[in-house]
Amino acid sequence: MDNNLPLYLFHQGTNYQAYKFFGSHKTDSPGRWVFRVYAPHAGAVSVVGDFNGWNNLASPMRKIGGGVWEAYVDGVRVFDAYKYCVTKPDGGTVLKADPYAFHSETNGATASKIYCLDGYTWHDEKYLKNKRKTPSYEKPVNIYEVHLGSWRRHEDGNVLSYTDLADQLSDYAVSMGYTHVELMPVAEYPYDGSWGYQVTGFFSVTSRFGTPHDFMYFVDKCHEKGLGVIVDWVPAHFPRDEHGLAMFDGTKLYEHDTLEHKSWGTLTFDYAKNEVKSFLISNAIFMHDVYHVDGLRVDAVASMLYLDYDRRDGEWKPNKYGDNKNLEAIEFLRQVNTAVFKYYPHTMMIAEESTAFPLVSKPADIGGLGFNFKWNMGWMNDTFDYFRQDPFFRKGCHNKLTFSFYYAFSENFVLPVSHDEVVHGKRSLIEKMPGDYQQKFANLRLFFAYMMAHPGKKLTFMGQEFAQFREWNYADSLEWFILEYPKHRDTQFFVKTLNEFYLKNKTLYEIDFDWQGFEWIVADDNIQNVLAFKRKDKKGDELICVFNLGDKERLDYKIGVDEGKYRVVFNTDDRRFGGEGRKHKKSVTARKKPMHGKDTSISLTLPPLTALFMKKTVERRKKI
Repeated sequence: MDNNLPLYLFHQGTNYQAYKFFGSHKTDSPGRWVFRVYAPHAGAVSVVGDFNGWNNLASPMRKIGGGVWEAYVDGVRVFDAYKYCVTKPDGGTVLKADPYAFHSETNGATASKIYCLDGYTWHDEKYLKNKRKTPSYEKPVNIYEVHLGSWRRHEDGNVLSYTDLADQLSDYAVSMGYTHVELMPVAEYPYDGSWGYQVTGFFSVTSRFGTPHDFMYFVDKCHEKGLGVIVDWVPAHFPRDEHGLAMFDGTKLYEHDTLEHKSWGTLTFDYAKNEVKSFLISNAIFMHDVYHVDGLRVDAVASMLYLDYDRRDGEWKPNKYGDNKNLEAIEFLRQVNTAVFKYYPHTMMIAEESTAFPLVSKPADIGGLGFNFKWNMGWMNDTFDYFRQDPFFRKGCHNKLTFSFYYAFSENFVLPVSHDEVVHGKRSLIEKMPGDYQQKFANLRLFFAYMMAHPGKKLTFMGQEFAQFREWNYADSLEWFILEYPKHRDTQFFVKTLNEFYLKNKTLYEIDFDWQGFEWIVADDNIQNVLAFKRKDKKGDELICVFNLGDKERLDYKIGVDEGKYRVVFNTDDRRFGGEGRKHKKSVTARKKPMHGKDTSISLTLPPLTALFMKKTVERRKKI
């Protein structure tokens, strides 16, 4: 193999398939594998593993240029464990896992494992073809966020495998009307309590649940059922574990010289280094190329953008312009997004970004960061603040529901109710809701309906769809037994029905990022806790969404509409959902009473803590 081109591109920061060159790869000779690793400051490097008795003298590597070491080793078998024995500049040695390994040990063991990614036959051609037909901006996107180790477990407490999950999780998500599953990080990590966010094996899907081929099978099965797969990706930091990237060749090779994340106990990547950029961008490409993922949700983007993020004075230095922007990280994000979209234009690159940094979800070539979606953390925080309030006090914080519309179309937003919001004393979603037992569930249904009607794509964390009361625990299964109780079964059925309603109504997703898809009807009735607006699709069809966020029934509540007859097509107070089934007019005709800028209006009975979705009835002419 000619090493010159991949080495040149690697050092330029543009080898976007570095995983095909670095790491361990089989050769044409049976049992013979080639190993390559970047360790420019090492005095010596050797490969040690099951195939040579972990003898650091048995398989020495040689420098092939630019700080890259290479060795051909015989007698290697798939699943053999191995590491690199690196001689540091001070003469000491350290055993390092392979940064580009495709498979790794877990459960306290930290070696890389020999693995060949060839041989899997994919069956998702139809899914991939359909994905290319419509831009994701105009599609329904309703994401079910999942932690694979705690979604469901075997009766003995053991985790489900990728192959178990391929059927159970995909069947469940599809049956519930979700369009995508989003997996909390699946790249290899040593500590379960990090939930996967402290990665030591960026190119290894965690072996907790099976092999790389098993994970391919999982994605393939999801695709066969029309379900997209998004994976959390963590390029913001990495842990200090000795076998990982930290001080890899005895120097700060991957990490920044001074910047750290002390609150997380982790190190920050040095985005100014071309070799680091090749490593990370290759990893983003790798997940699409090898595992056919439909997108990456990029974790902790805010921590990358700001030099002073979670740092005190003296722990960071201003950039050349004298401010707190991390210019190298900004350029890296533009580069990774540009590269991914070049090869996978129909994917989703979603930023978890919690500040007002401009143009996050706008193209890099016009000054944006190049993502196509951004989590709307402001909407989430404001909406939770509102719903936590007793209805009596909601009139004083009505702006919490309306403020998001000042910026709703400034970015391509995803509305998230993520894992971070149901742990560490924040309480589960149902427990955030005020009132007695019945009112909690009514508020929860109202919250979900408001979220579904609000412009933006959707994401909810597992367990919220059946109102699990307990906070999420990564070490245990969701409380599926709670579905034995009627209120929880009814809530699950409600979420399923609401999800299916979303899928069938383009008004709720086709124009999510422009004022053309939205129109206020009632924005300022804080005294009666009522909100009303329209959602529209490209054909001009409309859905009227009315919310009574108070605990009192509103009789003869008038809203301005166009002339015609309107019928209720979704009611969160329906008895099928565990509601009270209070009486209301299923259809109403607009009368000539001006209201809200319209010549006609309709009179509604609004049950307490209820959302009503209404459509204009199309009258069919009788045949003569």
